[in-house]
Amino acid sequence: MAMSLKKRLRSFLQTWRPGPGIITGASDDDPSGIATYSQAGAMFGLNTLWTALVTFPFMAAIQEMCARIGLVTGEGLTGVIKRNYPKPLLWTVIIVSFPAITLNIGADLAGMGAVANLLVPQVHANMFALFFGMLLLFNIIALSYTRIARILKWLCLTLLAYVIVPFLVHQDWGSVLRHTFIPTITWDKDYLAIIVGILGTTISPYLFFWQTSVEVEEMRSRHLVVDKRLISEMRLDVRSGIFFSNLVFYFIILSTGTVLHGANVGSIETVDQAAQALRPLAGEFSYLLFALGVMGTGLLAVPVLAGSLSYMISEAMGWSEGLDKKFHEAKGFYLVVIVSILAALLINFSGISPVHALIITAVVYGLTAPLLIALILHICNNKDIMGTQVNRRTTNLLGVVGLLLMTAAAVTLAWLYIKG
Repeated sequence: MAMSLKKRLRSFLQTWRPGPGIITGASDDDPSGIATYSQAGAMFGLNTLWTALVTFPFMAAIQEMCARIGLVTGEGLTGVIKRNYPKPLLWTVIIVSFPAITLNIGADLAGMGAVANLLVPQVHANMFALFFGMLLLFNIIALSYTRIARILKWLCLTLLAYVIVPFLVHQDWGSVLRHTFIPTITWDKDYLAIIVGILGTTISPYLFFWQTSVEVEEMRSRHLVVDKRLISEMRLDVRSGIFFSNLVFYFIILSTGTVLHGANVGSIETVDQAAQALRPLAGEFSYLLFALGVMGTGLLAVPVLAGSLSYMISEAMGWSEGLDKKFHEAKGFYLVVIVSILAALLINFSGISPVHALIITAVVYGLTAPLLIALILHICNNKDIMGTQVNRRTTNLLGVVGLLLMTAAAVTLAWLYIKG
């Protein structure tokens, strides 16, 4: 039995190659996502732990479809939509996505700046946000895709900080297991709002575009041929990345649900508030781990956000695109990256609240996600586009349930907005 387990582990390690999936999954736990999960834990304790388990299969199925579209067609999601669907549909998605993703970048940079300011109070949070923005902008333009991917994969390790934090404080593991496997649903406005927030920040539309395009980048950089083995490797990579993402968001809720909710700290709206609240309750080490994790995941997520936007617009406009190209080879592509990060920084300096920015982002993501999931399902069942790599029955089932789930979230979001 021990030998069999050892062989399986060795086989897994030999087969598994950290690819785009692990970056996609880790980037989903960006500072704005951490703020949402922290708020869920602070407000409702362990009552939302089950969401990490429930969202995994739907998120993995949707991201796998996106990755498969990229491998089979050799182009990003925007390119596929452009070739096969009405142009007004394409431009509606882009026009709606640009402000939402830019606001998301701004909120992430603001979160990174605020947490860095907690560690070094002598430097204003906006100055830190500017520093991080310029650092990321330089690296995205100056470095090749291979080097960027390598750096992003190492940055994924910073998220392990959130897995450590719950073990530094006392836990009632019986209660933890019960809340993990038995959903607790309360039919009140605040609880429904946080569930919608978790769905919106976990199943985010920008990840669909990033996953599709970055699979094409990976295929080109490694000169891969699409066959059954590559598709199998991709599925393992995507599932590993989404599992890692959901594991981290599970432990963020566990940390804040145990420490903050247990101390009756119920109002958490930003990541720096979460870090500050943890400091006296969980100890200096837990606080530092949480704060460093925010900055690490921000450095990981901002290039993904800016890159997804740039892939979208470049493909729609027919520009040369790709992180593997130098600036002079893909000027339009890199100009979109520059504009999105500078616009995000201007939002920070304009005094717009990061919390309000996140609310607008969540609303837009919540409304566009069902449309995009429906499109992805349609593409992945179209033999003219996907050939023999159309969806399996299980993938379709998970995709449809994910579509219904996100549609229900969008309807709930609209109802909550109308109710004020």
